[in-house]
Amino acid sequence: MPTHIPGRITRALLGAALAAGVVATAAPASAATPAAVPEAVPAAADVPATVRTLTPADAPAVYARAAYLVDATTGREHYGKRADARMPVASLTKMMTAYVVLKEAKPTDTVEVTAEDVRYAARGGAAVAGLKAGDRLTVEDVLHALLLPSGADAAHVLARTYGPGVDAFVAKMNATARELGMHDTRYVNADGMPTGGGGYSTARDQARLATAVLTDPTLKTITSTRYHEVPETDAHGAYWWRNTNRLLGEPGVIGVKTGFTNAAGYTLAFAADRNGSRLVGVILGETSSARRFATAGALLDWAADRAGDR
Repeated sequence: MPTHIPGRITRALLGAALAAGVVATAAPASAATPAAVPEAVPAAADVPATVRTLTPADAPAVYARAAYLVDATTGREHYGKRADARMPVASLTKMMTAYVVLKEAKPTDTVEVTAEDVRYAARGGAAVAGLKAGDRLTVEDVLHALLLPSGADAAHVLARTYGPGVDAFVAKMNATARELGMHDTRYVNADGMPTGGGGYSTARDQARLATAVLTDPTLKTITSTRYHEVPETDAHGAYWWRNTNRLLGEPGVIGVKTGFTNAAGYTLAFAADRNGSRLVGVILGETSSARRFATAGALLDWAADRAGDR
């Protein structure tokens, strides 16, 4: 696979790419490759290999176990590596949590954080937003807590409130997945942690979900936000959250979500508006956190150039 150096990613991402090896000539078949991430669920057997693979010769090197990139405006598929293989997706699950919540709630609605929400997140060892029991926050602020620092406490607040109850909410997540045509996806919780088997999805299905998320103006604004501050009021304490997505600030980038568990590896749903098109992609099962961002940046630049040449 040829080298492709994205000319528009920042020096920070380029440095990360060099350190992680994504901007180096692809290693020969006999060379050592990153250790594989355990696969929780086998690939969908009924999907032909020709559908799961779309790796043009001039595409950037992709070391992740699975990846997919599509022009959501035209429907043109630019890249696919095991795009229909079922595997855990970690906190990309929270995209569906947010999407389901806004099918019922208004951003201005308020929800209350309970001690149960805080205890749940602490027990699981997940990323948290530091929500405090007794605080009453707007749905919009809790969605920021969900999507920026990837708070499992925020996921529990929303699922408990809008199920009502977590089990009922997860059922809504799976029903919504079917409505969106995500036929290789199963959710078991609202945060993507490996409890209950952790569930599974595919790069293609997650790209379909990310595309739907970005059609909601509130969610698009949140996924594009690098920092969010909530001043203290009589109803809640002060909060400040930073987005874990290091691609934000690159040309046209509008999100979407990062993830990590030991089972899933490093995951990323990413999107950018370039040259009148919306490019949406997903990386699953990467062994390097920095390399997922560098790979995503390289894929976006490559696809934008490719689209301009057609």
